[in-house]
Amino acid sequence: MSNHVQKTTHFVVAVDGPAASGKGTLAKAIARHFHLPYLDTGALYRGTGVAVLREGGDPSDPDMAAKAASKLDTAILDDPALRSAEAGTAASKVAAIPQVRAALLKFQKDFAERPPGAVLDGRDIGTVICPDAPAKLFVTASIEERARRRYLELNRDGTGPELATILADLRERDLRDSTRADAPLVKAPDADLLDTTELSIEAAIAAAIDLISRKHRLGAG
Repeated sequence: MSNHVQKTTHFVVAVDGPAASGKGTLAKAIARHFHLPYLDTGALYRGTGVAVLREGGDPSDPDMAAKAASKLDTAILDDPALRSAEAGTAASKVAAIPQVRAALLKFQKDFAERPPGAVLDGRDIGTVICPDAPAKLFVTASIEERARRRYLELNRDGTGPELATILADLRERDLRDSTRADAPLVKAPDADLLDTTELSIEAAIAAAIDLISRKHRLGAG
């Protein structure tokens, strides 16, 4: 079965949604299906947050966060520390700082503009980074389900935070991400909504690919 995107098509898929909604898993699967480069833009903010923490600073400090973003070494994007709960909280804090968003904006736009296109996931891809993307998904799930997923992810060795702690953290992050002045987390008007609360990973991936394929007539096989 061939699912190649035509070489003459510059095809960008914007995948947005709150933490632990499944957007990263879906974005990676979409990128594989359509043979496109993938960028987890949240990793840029996680990397910035972790860099500030490693300097002994506060991720909420605009000067330190902006400095870290401006000299971010992309090698840090592969650091396992970026998947920790602490990194996620730090990412949400630095992402609320306009200077940080400005510093990382060009990197993201340049990535999306390179042929043959790309799949990017984050919180402002369809509204700010790639507002003209031909395919947009807004992935969501109930906060209880998102907390359960994050709990399982962080407690594989039995040493992660309690479910109640994760739930409280997600509520704080949702509020911070959706109310920040610069590029808040919102569904783009032309984005397809995909609620993964009741879906298995396989079903969610199939639904996402179907939405994109049908909308843009690329064919799923």
